[in-house]
Amino acid sequence: MATLPLFEPVVPSASVGKNAPIIVRERQKSLMLRVWILSGLFFMALPGTLLGFSNLMAISAHHGLGSLPAAWMEGHGHAQMFGWIGSFILGIGFYSQPAHGRLVIRLPLSCYVLWASGVAMRWFANIYGWHWRTLLPVSAGFELMAVMLFVYAASHHKLPASTQGNRAKPPMELWMVSVLVGTAGLASAVILNFVECIRLAMQGGPRSFPHSLDQKYLVVLGWGFVVPVVWGFSARWLPAFLAISKPNVRWFRIALCMDIAGVLLGVAGWSKTATILFALSAITIGFALRLDQRPHGGAKSQGIHPSFPTFIRLAYAWLLVAGSMSVWAAFFDVHGGIWGASRHALTVGFAATMVFAIGPRILPHFAGIQSIFSKRLMLLSLLCLQTGCLLRVSSEPLAYEGLASFAWRVLPVSGMLELSGVLIFATNLALTFLIGRSAFALAVPSR
Repeated sequence: MATLPLFEPVVPSASVGKNAPIIVRERQKSLMLRVWILSGLFFMALPGTLLGFSNLMAISAHHGLGSLPAAWMEGHGHAQMFGWIGSFILGIGFYSQPAHGRLVIRLPLSCYVLWASGVAMRWFANIYGWHWRTLLPVSAGFELMAVMLFVYAASHHKLPASTQGNRAKPPMELWMVSVLVGTAGLASAVILNFVECIRLAMQGGPRSFPHSLDQKYLVVLGWGFVVPVVWGFSARWLPAFLAISKPNVRWFRIALCMDIAGVLLGVAGWSKTATILFALSAITIGFALRLDQRPHGGAKSQGIHPSFPTFIRLAYAWLLVAGSMSVWAAFFDVHGGIWGASRHALTVGFAATMVFAIGPRILPHFAGIQSIFSKRLMLLSLLCLQTGCLLRVSSEPLAYEGLASFAWRVLPVSGMLELSGVLIFATNLALTFLIGRSAFALAVPSR
């Protein structure tokens, strides 16, 4: 597979009329990216976070899972990981790919229809159970085909002419390797989901994965897909955004190798060893990305709230918390509270914080919008998310493991804060795309 190009948007010059075809192509790609992002926001806010909040309220009321169907929990997680994070990554991935002619829209649009339909059908089948033995495998098949289309598009990139011919190919940049590892993790998760959905449909019974398989599936999604992708984007963007040095290649490779080894061991059932590797990789990646380094200059916070470098570092602090709590869970968890807190620190504390912090910086730019709708809303969404995540991660082990009864009353508060942060972020980004000032308005040649 050829390497993905640098994720840098092209803003054509208005003064050169011959750039008109480039302007049209970039505008089409930007509009397609908006569709991906708006769809991801929908799955994040309604099927994802709102359902998760509803589940949390039911759990808090019964002081445990009680009669809450496992399929509802899976529906919430699927909408978040696939509908939100997956849509964002696929949309940015297609935007980054050089395309010409009909492939500018046709292939991404086909992939989008399959992906969005698959995620929506999976959520509907999990929640309502209507013809779920048909909907589950069909939805999983749609998602698998969408990922295959994405991999097909990425694999047909050609290196620039200067790197072809008799000259040796330059080594792939490390951030690209990390993103490709994450893409392989996504493909593995989609294949596993497809196989298991077919098995469930053939056997009948509960419309949810067995607990042991679900634990391994979550390892692939979290540490095999989300973590390497975010590391790769961090290595690409953070040196410029935070005004720090480029990543330490050796330490980055060590962190990535430990993460891959942890995923393989986790899938094989060696959870204790796997979690130790995850915790070590979380420590190593912080040094690899030089997040402890003093900035060389001012951070690039044009168009966004200037506090975003602080939240970037907080996100990686949450990654360390997630890795450490996974070790605690592997050795001492009894009722699932520690595991749940660890996964929440990973998905919300780490992944969601990174999206909330970097998203307002890059997504409007990629989509051809000059800046985020509101810097204050950006800050408010991050503050709500951080406060809610802190309450959730600290109270969930206390509640589930029976250590403190008051923690059950804290969980709904954490859910309300996180839901507020998500809705504020979604509203801010949606308004940016819908009414924001287009960067292409100045790029159209005069007639």
